[in-house]
Parts: sequence; C-alpha cells; structure tokens
Amino acid sequence: MSEETKKYEDKMEGVLTHLSKELSAIRAGRANPAILDKVTVDYYGTPTPIQQIAAVSVAEARVLAISPWDSSMMHAIEKAILTSDIGINPTNDGRVMRLVFPAPTEERRRQLTKDCAKLGEEAKIAARNVRRDAIEKFKAQKKASEITEDDLKNLEEAMQKVTDKYIKKIDSICAEKDKEIMEI
Repeated sequence: MSEETKKYEDKMEGVLTHLSKELSAIRAGRANPAILDKVTVDYYGTPTPIQQIAAVSVAEARVLAISPWDSSMMHAIEKAILTSDIGINPTNDGRVMRLVFPAPTEERRRQLTKDCAKLGEEAKIAARNVRRDAIEKFKAQKKASEITEDDLKNLEEAMQKVTDKYIKKIDSICAEKDKEIMEI
C-alpha cells in the first residue's frame, strides 16, 4: 500500500464508521442504547446527550433503562424522548425510565431492510467518490509530470482494489444488519 492511496483508504474507513453509526440507530426491535445517540435533553439551557446526564442500560432484550443522575431531570428526559423520532413512549416510575421496544411487524421489518439497503448504497457511493477523487488527483500528478504513466496505472489499480475491499465490507455490514432485523 503506497502513501498516496493510504489517505484515501482512511477516508473509506471513515465511510464505514459513518455507516455503522447510522445502522446502529435503526431500531430493529432489540433494545440498543445507540438509539438515544441523537436525542438531546435541555439540561439547564444546554442541549445535552442523554448518555451524559443518565446511565443508559439494557435491562432486558427489549427494554432500555435510563437512570438520571439528577432525578429532577426525569421530566426533561421524558420530554426529549417524546419529541424525538424514535417512536417509543417511555414509562417513568420516578427513579428509572424504561423504553419498551415492540417487536416489529413483517411489513416494518421489510421497510427497515430497505432503509439499510439505502444507507449501504449511500456508503458505496461515498466510497466510489473517494476513489474518483483519488484518481483525479493521480491524473493531475501525471499531467504535472510528478508521476509516470506506469505509476498512474498502478495507483489506479491499487485504488480499485481498495474500493472493492470497502464495497465488500459495506455489503457485509448491511447483510449483518438485515439478518438482525429479520430474525426478530
């Protein structure tokens, strides 16, 4: 792996990281604390992630437990969850808030797999864009006589191999998420 292709491979790694984060936020019927990553609570006038003001844990397979460190924040956390797009009504006993995840219907599972496929396709497009940018830069270097024709050909082949490797990883991550969704 040459130095020239290394920085582009790092960018593709970033694409994988982003895809994994996006897929973790898809609710597949199991309790997953990552669902709350985008939910912020008004903590004394500052939007704050729930994980910074409460302990979030998986109590059972389909139940998330949220235990605020400051019990006066219970109402603010409940309000933040209700106004978010996660679609679950919390139950509150005064000390611990619980989110019970219902089992998705067959139709909902199919929709979730379509969402996963869409995210996977967007990630593939991002990886291909990284490859395109790299090849354009290599061609500019060739035009400026910084590299030879053979170097250009070798770099293009190396970028294609890197791209193929990351496309396979994206497909693998999406297939894993699909399996998780459909086996519920």
